[in-house]
Amino acid sequence: MTSSPAAIDPSQTGIGLELYGLVEALYPICRSITGQGVRETLQQISDRLPLVVHEVPSGTPVFDWTVPREWNIQDAWIKDRRGKRVVDFRQSNLHVMSYSVPVKQTVTRSELLARLHTLADHPKWIPYKTSYYAENWGFCVSAEQAATLTDAEYDVCIDSRLEDGHLTYGECYLPGETSDEVLLSCHVCHPSLCNDNLSGISIAVALGRWLSTLSARRLSFRLLFIPGTIGAITWLARNTDRLPLIRHGLVLTGLGGPGALVYKRSRRGNTEIDRAAAHVLNHVDPQGDIRDFIPYGYDERQYCSPGINLAVGRLSRTPYGEYPEYHTSADNLDFVRPAQLEASYRACQAIVNVLESNRTYVNRNPMCEPQLGKRGLYRAMGGAGTKQTQEMSLLWVLNLADGAHSLLDMAERSGLPFESIEQAAALLVGSGLLSEASAIAPAAGNTGIQEESMS
Repeated sequence: MTSSPAAIDPSQTGIGLELYGLVEALYPICRSITGQGVRETLQQISDRLPLVVHEVPSGTPVFDWTVPREWNIQDAWIKDRRGKRVVDFRQSNLHVMSYSVPVKQTVTRSELLARLHTLADHPKWIPYKTSYYAENWGFCVSAEQAATLTDAEYDVCIDSRLEDGHLTYGECYLPGETSDEVLLSCHVCHPSLCNDNLSGISIAVALGRWLSTLSARRLSFRLLFIPGTIGAITWLARNTDRLPLIRHGLVLTGLGGPGALVYKRSRRGNTEIDRAAAHVLNHVDPQGDIRDFIPYGYDERQYCSPGINLAVGRLSRTPYGEYPEYHTSADNLDFVRPAQLEASYRACQAIVNVLESNRTYVNRNPMCEPQLGKRGLYRAMGGAGTKQTQEMSLLWVLNLADGAHSLLDMAERSGLPFESIEQAAALLVGSGLLSEASAIAPAAGNTGIQEESMS
């Protein structure tokens, strides 16, 4: 890649609306860590991006875990004594605790209240609750709804199935010139939650579509659409032979809500993806935050577990648990905005561009500054920033192109945008003043520098 992310595809001016459109399309689907909701979601993704869908049988050992039984739900309700549905799964799929076992019985009010989950601090919101690995059942309602349940008895029904089946995930692999891989991962296990789930899916799909249109990719890209935690563990257990090929990775989540961008470093802390993300956030979102790794969060904690230890960070906006709408019905279509989705997508593009374009060069005329004016280089960097930025980019590249500094090193040290450094390097290569370090093989006892200087 040799151009800034904003210039990669000028037709993408409506990308924010496109990203929001996919969020809107996926919003009604009831997803969990297994089941038809995941399959329906992957089918909609497949309509936009070629996926290989994998089905892993229940009971399959995956490291210290076991693929669970598959859960599906058809309907659920609470009826009062007049037969009226006072809580209705058809109105919100958050009303049922995910993985609730089937139930159909009459319960007393006190028994029912013990099965209800509410949010006292936000009485109009429905919480999102799960019981993946312990057989249980329950309903999630607003505190205002719960306050209206005053009958002595209620009929409850959860028409669900918990049985042997499969865990389902999707994978899109885009080969590049090298087998070195960039892993882009998002979770597909939450029901109608827009920021915590659908924003990451939408941006991952758009990134895959963009990457698939590039005429040349240096790196290979692997996009994973997986159930949280157990999906990442399952993929890692089934692909241990591929792990040495993964050079960089990003977990994408929470990218459509308000707040500045937040990058969580990999466990290693100073890998190329960590540096690339920090550099991009510094330039595209001055309010952005860089945080150190902790072994809690999303699937980065699986990719960064000690036996795996991949260079995988996480990109989000305001992280989980730091905004009140998290895991509630308020994480809806009004909470995420096209402009926020687009800005997140552009930041992802910029990070990918750094990884794709980061190379090491050698100055072929290092004896003092070469005369740039006669080569027309001062006038050749249109669109890369101010004239001073353009000139400084050329000078920094020439000064640090010693075979030991990458373009990212130069951007970090100079404080200039990577795209400006990248464009300067491309111009210097075109003028014969720079060569990629891997292409230089000087004869013993001859650096090749003097020949260039005397020519």
